[in-house]
Amino acid sequence: MSTSLEQNIVQLLEKADNRALNLLYENYADSLYGVILQVTKNEELAQDALQETFVKVWKNSKKYDSKKAKLFTWLYRIAKNTAIDKLRSFNNRFEKEVQIEKSNVYILPTSNLNQDVLDLRDHVGQLDDKYQIVLKALFFEGMTQQEASEELDIPLGTIKSRLKIGLRELKKVYHH
Repeated sequence: MSTSLEQNIVQLLEKADNRALNLLYENYADSLYGVILQVTKNEELAQDALQETFVKVWKNSKKYDSKKAKLFTWLYRIAKNTAIDKLRSFNNRFEKEVQIEKSNVYILPTSNLNQDVLDLRDHVGQLDDKYQIVLKALFFEGMTQQEASEELDIPLGTIKSRLKIGLRELKKVYHH
């Protein structure tokens, strides 16, 4: 990206000149799309996030300060944050649609586990750390999924999917 082009875009942005947007799109859309796709791993979401990124860039063009950040750095930040937000709201929506997961589905049948809660601890110890942490918080420390999410600083959706996968892995261990 030549500096003169970047300066040209910056000047157009400062003047809120529409041509800035076209130039930005032509020169940066592909790189930004790449950044966004890495976050969303979903082409449709990435397309949406890319559009939103350009809208935000346009709305905030006055806030861009070339002394503080290179143009691409600024665009990259906006694209990345937009992608993260997009993914988060998509996941939240998805969560709501998949509300079949009422937490009691996961209460392990206690009858056959009582004698081997210690055994369970050993088995949990064989899982990947990321599942161990979640299962320990929920089963041994008695946290709710929400509490575990806050305590461990892991999004609720991730807690739920790690719980699901962790339990599936655990069953494999038990059936050996």
